[in-house]
Amino acid sequence: MMNQVMRLFKEEEGQALTEYGLLVGLISIAVIATLLLIGPQLKIIFDQILTALGGTAPK
Repeated sequence: MMNQVMRLFKEEEGQALTEYGLLVGLISIAVIATLLLIGPQLKIIFDQILTALGGTAPK
């Protein structure tokens, strides 16, 4: 019984996939937070560019 428990702690095959999953999750949270913070400024910039090109910004 104790050998089986120790073997579970020593196996590392599934750890890499879990670590990649955590990294992807953290990166996606960082990207979403960044877009939420700078999104309004980006909209203003793109509206200014569109106006300068002679178009109208959609409402």
